[in-house]
Amino acid sequence: MKVPVPETLLAADALGRVHFVGIGGAGLSGIARIMLARGIEVSGSDAKASATIEALRALGAECFVGHAAEQVANADTVVVSTAVRADNPEVLEAGRRGLRLLPRSAALESVMQGRDVVAVAGTHGKTTTTSMLTVALQHCGADPSFAIGGDLNESGSNAHDGTGELFVAEADESDGAFLVYSPRVALVTNVEADHLDNYGTEEAYRAAFSQFLGRIAPDGFLVACSDDPGAAALLAEASARGLAAIGVGIGSGPDAPEVRAENLRQAGSTSTFDVVDRGRRLGEVRLQVPGQHYVQDALAALACGLRLGYPFADLARGLAAYSGTRRRMELKGEVGGIRVYDSYAHHPREIVGDLEAARSLVGGGRLVVAFQPHMVSRTRIFGAEMGVALGAADEVVVMDIYVAREDPEPGVTAALVADAVPLGPEHVVFEPSWSATAGHLVERARPGDLILTLGAGDVTLLGPSVLALLGSRSAGADR
Repeated sequence: MKVPVPETLLAADALGRVHFVGIGGAGLSGIARIMLARGIEVSGSDAKASATIEALRALGAECFVGHAAEQVANADTVVVSTAVRADNPEVLEAGRRGLRLLPRSAALESVMQGRDVVAVAGTHGKTTTTSMLTVALQHCGADPSFAIGGDLNESGSNAHDGTGELFVAEADESDGAFLVYSPRVALVTNVEADHLDNYGTEEAYRAAFSQFLGRIAPDGFLVACSDDPGAAALLAEASARGLAAIGVGIGSGPDAPEVRAENLRQAGSTSTFDVVDRGRRLGEVRLQVPGQHYVQDALAALACGLRLGYPFADLARGLAAYSGTRRRMELKGEVGGIRVYDSYAHHPREIVGDLEAARSLVGGGRLVVAFQPHMVSRTRIFGAEMGVALGAADEVVVMDIYVAREDPEPGVTAALVADAVPLGPEHVVFEPSWSATAGHLVERARPGDLILTLGAGDVTLLGPSVLALLGSRSAGADR
């Protein structure tokens, strides 16, 4: 459901008691955490129980499992997730009572008011880059507030109300939310067509990023990855508008970006590179996460920290300490010499990046991948490209579409993805049954292989089932 943004956006402490419809989601739960930390009364509901719900209860929120009209009875403001449908009884009751209705974007803006906001946007890599920047700033002695679309491994949390002036926020473009914020600093990882269910055309999607430039404070600046054509175009546009713009990327030469990585070395789960800023070599950064796309994310976070005035040595130490974000190439376990990872990739380019990273991790073994397409519209538009990207694996199991907030469409199934995977039919299977997927993965895997579950839906729950089956197989082999 798309709730209009009010013309006047109040600060969080003026919202009264706040009720979140969809409080267990990554976006709303983080905002709720920050409000609770500020002493604001919070309640909320979600369709199912979760560890997130229990954590919010422990912080003082009144949380309900299931939706019912009476649950908004004591609320002054109701925040609604985009995943919630318009006929939700709590939304209908809030309308009947004349309560203040806010989308996620307006609620996040309410907690960011009065802070120096760093908004991290882009088609891919937002969660990782926001996380890297947050951890790097913490190692500089700063205590920024943050709101991220995933849980940091270091803290186990997706949000924090810090004591410092900085607020680092993942700025989601999927529903235009990032056009509500007024950042001092904007960081854009890349710009590549996505979320066409909302924007309609690639041109409209790119135009939204141009609008985002206009949200940056006059004394602020833009950091963007010049290796990406869409982000590079934004850098040029920002400069033409007279906005300070810092390009980051990999490589050298006359067109090299202002902050760049040189001498990139990748080995196993690490990436090491030298950082050059405006021609001056600052030193070395070593990451615990593999893949060139993570190097680009780290460069953007580093450049942002440097321009905010923090020292390179401390920022580099923070990036070296960053151990990842849940659901971003997250190790779930290892049994019988087979490692199981989970990642959030759901767009063709993200699949390419994660399979590249997984290939560096697996060494001489094979990649056995389960992929769950996310959303019907995205599968219709990008299904064939997803299949081609999955061709970098050795064995592929394609699950049925995670429908999310859309309705099914005739003729649009995950078979569009499976049919496009450029491997022989003996290496690709389309499995509509969620419960049968783990068995396919275990059947194909052997010691030394890496199993990777990919997608933005409930494919993330497969890891424990896969590990349990691997354990049973290993125990049977030992008898």
